[in-house]
Amino acid sequence: MADSAQNETMERVPYAVLGCGSTGYHVLQELRSSANNILVIDRNDDRVRELRDQGIDAVRRDISAMDFLAGLPVIEIAFILTGDNEANLSAVRTLRDKNPNARIMARASDPLIARNLEEAGADFVLNQNQLMAKAAVYQINKIYANRVSQRLYSLLASWEGTLGIITHKNPDPDAISSALALAVIAKNANPNRLVSRIFYDGIIGHQANRTLVNLLEIKMEKIDPPALQECTYLALVDSPAPGVNNSLPPKTRVHIVIDHHQDGKLGDSGTLFVDSRPGLGATASILAQYMQELDISVDKAVATGLLYGIRSDTRDFSRNVTPQDLNNAAFLLPLTDSDLLDQIMSPSLSEETLDVLGTAIAHRKIQSGYLFSNVGYVRNRDALPQAADLLISLEGVNTALVYGISDEAIIISARNRDVRLHIGNVLQEAFGNIGDAGGHPSMAAATIPLSYFNLVKSKEDLLSLIMEPLISRFTDIVGLENEGRNGV
Repeated sequence: MADSAQNETMERVPYAVLGCGSTGYHVLQELRSSANNILVIDRNDDRVRELRDQGIDAVRRDISAMDFLAGLPVIEIAFILTGDNEANLSAVRTLRDKNPNARIMARASDPLIARNLEEAGADFVLNQNQLMAKAAVYQINKIYANRVSQRLYSLLASWEGTLGIITHKNPDPDAISSALALAVIAKNANPNRLVSRIFYDGIIGHQANRTLVNLLEIKMEKIDPPALQECTYLALVDSPAPGVNNSLPPKTRVHIVIDHHQDGKLGDSGTLFVDSRPGLGATASILAQYMQELDISVDKAVATGLLYGIRSDTRDFSRNVTPQDLNNAAFLLPLTDSDLLDQIMSPSLSEETLDVLGTAIAHRKIQSGYLFSNVGYVRNRDALPQAADLLISLEGVNTALVYGISDEAIIISARNRDVRLHIGNVLQEAFGNIGDAGGHPSMAAATIPLSYFNLVKSKEDLLSLIMEPLISRFTDIVGLENEGRNGV
């Protein structure tokens, strides 16, 4: 208490660099760009003399000595940066003892030293090896992003004709906004000789998705063979290959593939440009980075769509999100129309969706943290993921599967909170050989075409007939015990 009271009346210095080797000198120069009153403490006579010649307040002290602070101003922020781990540790202890309110950053050479420094009172520990590794990864990713963006731009600039941009079936905000952004990049690269058309299969059923398309005035066409034949080039966004969650024949030549899913399938050798980044939370994040690297002007509609695409696929940055997604979202945020974004994110709930939600709640069956719900016949398949999002929030539920049947397929939507389970891989293993299936660790979907079961006339009977063995297959894969399955 006496030291603390005495500190209140003593001269103070805002910054001190303890140890002015190569690391300390770089920190000193960075500080001098924004601050004047900086104290340097070093035990090397020649170095102290050189610093004084540069007009820097430097003193010769051995920071491992218990009294090295004697006669010096009270230090508010200290950078302890010598290459001597023991000296750094001793200095942290002395500083923390003499001035409990000081902010201390200390250098460490390995994790064990770092822990010791933190226990001694360092507020932040600089592990140079770790910092160098992060900087190296960041720089190489930055170089890659720039080069891949330039390669896409050059490719689009060299083309003449029509670019058909194809989303996955029943496109979500990530796919829709990515397609819109690719069309903008193509127009910027080649405004006079390349025209873009956006195609989709299935339906745009979710209220938010329809609102996104309507408010941003995105022109999207239902895909059909004659329309595709009019296209000189084809691009897939948010889908890894022809025939994977899209209606293209598997052998279709696609010229561009941009995706963030980890299906292990990419375009064939005829694909001129492939950018697959399964580590990212959204394909919209990749497109946002293209526009940033290419310095393309992003209007409010495109920025709003891309930001919503990232937010939607990462569930408001709570799942599968990476620092790169956050950086790209930060780039888009000041460019968006907040009122427009609010309208997209708060659409009215349709009566049919409300009915499906009610049915999903009423028909839920829970076993050992797994929830299954049969909602029967659905016209709007996008109501299923909304039901899954709702049911996964129930107490005691770690994994939720909601399934129903439409005019064309059996549809399964899954959500997962169990970190031991990759729900996308489970659905792929359980249902991938009879339909489209896959997704992320926390969210996934499967579609089983009714063409496999065309002898059964009643859709409701078909759903009841087939789902019990399919759910049994799922429970076998996740290790759920047999008891109680008849209730599912």
